[in-house]
Parts: sequence; C-alpha cells; structure tokens
Amino acid sequence: MRPGKMRPVARKKNPLRKTFTLCRTIALLASLIFVPAFKSSAQVSAPTEYQIKAAFLYNFAKFVEWPPQTFVQAASPLVIGVLGKNVFGDDLARTIRNKTINNHPLEFKEFHSVSEATNCQILFISASEKDHFPKILEGLRGTSVLTVSESDDFIKAGGMINFVEKGNKIRFQINEVAAKSAGLKVSAKLLSLAIHPVR
Repeated sequence: MRPGKMRPVARKKNPLRKTFTLCRTIALLASLIFVPAFKSSAQVSAPTEYQIKAAFLYNFAKFVEWPPQTFVQAASPLVIGVLGKNVFGDDLARTIRNKTINNHPLEFKEFHSVSEATNCQILFISASEKDHFPKILEGLRGTSVLTVSESDDFIKAGGMINFVEKGNKIRFQINEVAAKSAGLKVSAKLLSLAIHPVR
C-alpha cells in the first residue's frame, strides 16, 4: 500500500439498526393516536379518519407475528382485506401499495364472504356486518386471521382489535386472548398503546 493511502475499513453491521427501526415505527404508531380523526376547515391537509385507520392497519402488521405455516412461501403476500362495505375507499390500498414487511409484499383485497377471507392475514370487518359478527368470527375459527373492526361489542364478540374514538382521536382496543387462541403473537409494544387490553 502506497504511503499516504488509508486502508479501507469494512463496514460493520449495526446490531441496533433493527431496534432503531422498531422504535421509529412505534413512535409513528403512537403519533397517529394524537392526530385529529376528522378534518375541519382550518385543517384542510389533516388526514381523514380512514387514512389514519389505514395507517394503523399497516403498522399493526409490523407488530403481530403469524405462525410459520400461515404463509405458503417465505415471500408470500401478507394480505390485508376488508369484509363488507369498503369504508376506506382507495386509502387502504394506497397506504400499503409497494410496501413489504419481513419479505412479504403487502396486498389489499375486498372479500364478500367469510370463506373468501380465511386465507388473509388481517381482516377489517366493516360495521355494515355488525349483525353478523358472531357468525363471521365463528367462520374464522381455526385460522390465523387478525380481525379488526370499529364497532361496539366487537371485542366482546371475540374480535381482536377494535378502533374507538376518544376525544376526537382514534385509539384501539386489543383482545390478546382472542389473538393467542388464533396462534398470533401481539407485540408487547403494541399492547402498551392499546386502551383496556384484554389479557
């Protein structure tokens, strides 16, 4: 090596990088809680209620662990679906477009029956299906589908995550018991952000 030349130093992998990424995601998820759920004339650029909920659904996928057999292949899509009325419009599909989590490309689907939805990973069950919650949840028994809704009594009916409005902010409840019975592992960090988690 010629004088004055420095030997290139090999870059070392930062073992804390994954931790930093996780903390950043948690901070983002927590920040969503403090975003007003509805626009006002003075907040023209504020996100809408369902843009916020779409962002939550995307982030939920980062803090839930599915059984290995859930995915046919290591790079199989992680499907986030809606059963019933699609209250998100294009917001949910747009939020997860071109996104990947743990090598699984995210995919959006609309379902019209429980049998269609049994192979997705996250299922938002619209309030339009409120009268059929027990039947829907029973139809998903034995699957590893994370169920999400925004209706009273969804948690009591056996649902796993339910959006609620608190002081014009979007919060969420988590039924960890229901999630565990489906073979899902919910991160303690996500549970810490929930209100009145069922354990």
